[in-house]
Order: sequence, then C-alpha cells, then structure tokens
Amino acid sequence: MTDTAAPPTTTAAPSLADRTAGALAGAAVGDALGGPVEGHSPEQIRERHGGPVRGIVGPWHADWRTARPLAPYHKGDGHVTDDTLMTHALIRVYEKVRDHLDAYAVAEHLVPDLMTEVRWIPELEAEALPLQRVFLAEKWLVTRLHYGHADPREAGVGNIVNCGAAMYMAPVGLVNAGDPHGAYAEALDVAGAHQSSYGREAAGVFAAAVAAACVPGASPGSVVAAALSLAKDGTRTAIEAVCEVAADYDEFEPALAKLRGAVAPFDTVGPEYRRPSLGARRPSRLHAIEELPIALGLLLIGDGDYRETVLGAVNYGRDCDSIATMCGALVGALGRTVPAEWTAAVSEASRLDLRGPAAALTAVAREIHRRDQSRRRAHEAAFAALTEAR
Repeated sequence: MTDTAAPPTTTAAPSLADRTAGALAGAAVGDALGGPVEGHSPEQIRERHGGPVRGIVGPWHADWRTARPLAPYHKGDGHVTDDTLMTHALIRVYEKVRDHLDAYAVAEHLVPDLMTEVRWIPELEAEALPLQRVFLAEKWLVTRLHYGHADPREAGVGNIVNCGAAMYMAPVGLVNAGDPHGAYAEALDVAGAHQSSYGREAAGVFAAAVAAACVPGASPGSVVAAALSLAKDGTRTAIEAVCEVAADYDEFEPALAKLRGAVAPFDTVGPEYRRPSLGARRPSRLHAIEELPIALGLLLIGDGDYRETVLGAVNYGRDCDSIATMCGALVGALGRTVPAEWTAAVSEASRLDLRGPAAALTAVAREIHRRDQSRRRAHEAAFAALTEAR
C-alpha cells in the first residue's frame, strides 16, 4: 500500500527523525511540483498556467505520451522524477552498507540497484528498471562502472558536468547531520563515480548545506554561510553572486529575473535551456551548475518557508525540478513544515512510501554516528599514547 500520511514535522526542537523525514518529503514534493514545468521560462510558465504555479499541476502537454521532447514521460499530476528515484536508491545503498559511503559503494551497490531491481516508475506509469528512466548523465554510472570497469573514484571524468550527482545527495547530508565538513568530504567521494569538476563540487556543497540545516537553531543564513565556507572556485563565486541579489527580496516573483541574471555568467548551458551552448557542461574552475546557487538564493528569499521557497524554484523554470528538490530538502532539514496535503498527494500519485526510507535512513545515521564515536575514541587514545610526556 502507498503511504499517504505526511511525515512528522515539528516547529519546536525537531529531532533527527523529524528533519530526515521533512528533508526527504520536502525533496520529493519539490521534485513533483517542478517536473511539469521543467525546461520552460518564467514567462512561459505564467502563460501556460495563467499565472505562477501554486501547487500540483498536470502535464505541460495533454498528449504527454507523444509530445516532444518529453515523451513518453508523464511529468505532472504529482509524479516524482529521477531526482527522487536516485535519492531513494542512495538510501537503499546506505541501508546495505550501514556506514559512510564512497565511490566503491556506488559501483558495488547503486549500479546493480539501477540495473536489476524492477520498481514503479511514476513518469512511465509502469514497473521498470530505474535505468530505463534516469537521464543519460546517470546512465553514465552503468556505462563506466559496469561495462567500462573504470576506477570508481575516477569514473565521473568524461561525463557531462551537470547537477546529476548533486540532485540526490541529501541523504549524505542527513547521515552527517550537523557536520557539514564530513558531509562535504563524503559527498565528494561518492560523487566521484558520477561527476567531475563543478558538478562534483556542487554535490559536496549541497550535502554540506543539508548537514548544516540540521544543526539545532540553524537558519537559511547559517546554511548559506556553511556552504560558502566549503565551496570552491566558480561554485563559491556563483553562490555569492546569487545570494547577494537574494538579500534584497522577500518574495520570489520579483526576484526571478534578477536571480537568473546573477547566475548566468557562471552557467554554461546558456539562455535557452533546451538548446545548450557549445561550451555547455564542460569541466571548468570558473563555472558552476545553475541549480545549487539558485536553490540557496531562494532559501534566503523564502526565509525557510516551504511554499515560498519551493514555489520560487518551480516558477524559476529551466531545471526547476532539481532546484525545487534541493530547496525542499533544505527547508525540510531545517525542520520547517512541508504542506501535508502536498505530501499526501505526491505519495499517492507516485505510489511512493515517504516514511519508510526516512525511518531507515535515520536508523542508519544513528548507527554510523556510534561507529564514528568509537573510531574517534580509538584515534584519541592512539594520539594520546603518541604524545604523552616521557
């Protein structure tokens, strides 16, 4: 049966379980809200829907089974996309390994999951292998690791540089809740199997931001500060540029064009999302993916309010399902409320259990923390023995 109940969220001292459930539900709902308008501009979205999108909407084209360029995917009506499919796949890897992950865990567990486990795919309205749905940048994992036998730590080199790895890194941040540095390092290792350059960097920074959001008393501002403390090269500069603009707004609608203008110099895709420039998605120390800086900017504008933050991402357009996924994960990790009616609708429409994966990841995070404590005590004892006065 599909779990349609909203995950538990509280406003007073939310626990690890609360934050994990909120982050995963928030990410899935954001993904489902953004999917049907992905690839379009704010102006096109307003024209198609008679104004900004304010909730779950249907497919852009009524004949979604044949309409190009999206056929045969049913984007809309509360269906999650590959962002959520990959997030839940990574959670299953944590359930198997029950410790910190690395690129080898991706090769040994994530790739077989994508290749061999038949699951319900909401956009296909059918059971299929996840590999049959994920984007080409994610199929790269199978190409390089299964067929190419690449070193897992280097397999991401040569893939297009996009948000493919960053979009499903929330579980890494939740396992390292309260430890942005640990989340950043682990996500960089995991993402090395999938991405290189600023795509890999974005995965590390997003995981760190989720971990920072879990710190008791965290705010959108402290999350951005944590991200900036770790981000490198063009990723850091892009976040700075976008968040400087975001500081002047407290509503998303008047800010969208300005946010796009701030990130444009760092975004290699170009002005037409579905017609990337010749230099698009190539490695660079000067550029950044568009999605993460925009998500952090909208987090500031929405001040952590789920509707304002995530709907800002949805109406931004372009790769808005991934932007909204990131926004939803960050707001949920802050312990803010994810609208119960949206959670229930997405869970029902996508036939998606949102409670089970959250409970499983919380249990794994607790186990990992106990192992970390034991490892830390062993290190402290060894160091003390090495440095004691003689």
